[in-house]
Amino acid sequence: MAVEERNSWWRRDAAPSYPRSVFLLCWFLGSVLLAFVVIPLVALTGQASASLAEVLRMADVRNSIALSLEAAFLSALFASLIGVPLAYVLARSSFAGKAVVAAIVDLPLAVPHTVAGIALLMVFGRQGVLGEPLQSLIGLKFWGTLAGIVVAMLFVSAPYTVNAARIGFEGVDPRLEKIARTLGLGPWRTFMRVTLPLARRGIMTGVTLTYARSISEFGAVVILVYYPETAPVKIYELFLRFSLTEAAGAAVLLLIVSLTLFVLLRYFAHGREMTRDNR
Repeated sequence: MAVEERNSWWRRDAAPSYPRSVFLLCWFLGSVLLAFVVIPLVALTGQASASLAEVLRMADVRNSIALSLEAAFLSALFASLIGVPLAYVLARSSFAGKAVVAAIVDLPLAVPHTVAGIALLMVFGRQGVLGEPLQSLIGLKFWGTLAGIVVAMLFVSAPYTVNAARIGFEGVDPRLEKIARTLGLGPWRTFMRVTLPLARRGIMTGVTLTYARSISEFGAVVILVYYPETAPVKIYELFLRFSLTEAAGAAVLLLIVSLTLFVLLRYFAHGREMTRDNR
């Protein structure tokens, strides 16, 4: 009898707490969004199936994809190095102007990327505020180089790292950090051994989104750098110079590579936690 009562309690506890009609409506509306995303990609894949093998043989397309992946990796790396500390400050402190700082972080998300490219050109271009003196002093230039591509990608994608990492830090209970301090850990060891591991999911989510967003950047890159061509710039050039078929083939190739890397990064960020949650 006790076993039956315990099983019936478990079934009541495991039963969904939401009304079935609400769930079905939400699932229907969500399916509309999923279809909105999937149908154009399926159409693109169907259009490009004939030219995909031909595009694979084009060395300039392969080089442009490799360049995008390299620059996106560097952008994500720099975003984590300078964005995660800022996220920690925003999550753990209150100061005058905090809302302004948070708004500045989000500003690249609202600025059209062509406008961002023009603004970056004013700073990092041949006659820019930083571009000209840096070239004169140390020979570093941002036009026609990998450095310029990284700068353009970082500008538009860094907010994803800061915002996701901030949410991750806000989810860490400060009492755990205080307990670690009372057990003898210093501030740096507490940060490295307690805070960072607990905020890992948010940080990795932000870095993953930054990496994915950097790969797809076009507007800021094409204005500040243009050459060497990243994958989005190369796809645009193929569309202008040849036909939709070649551009679609290169687009699908980039989509396959980007999607594979995105899934892998998402797995590293959430895979183990999701596996434990489903047990």
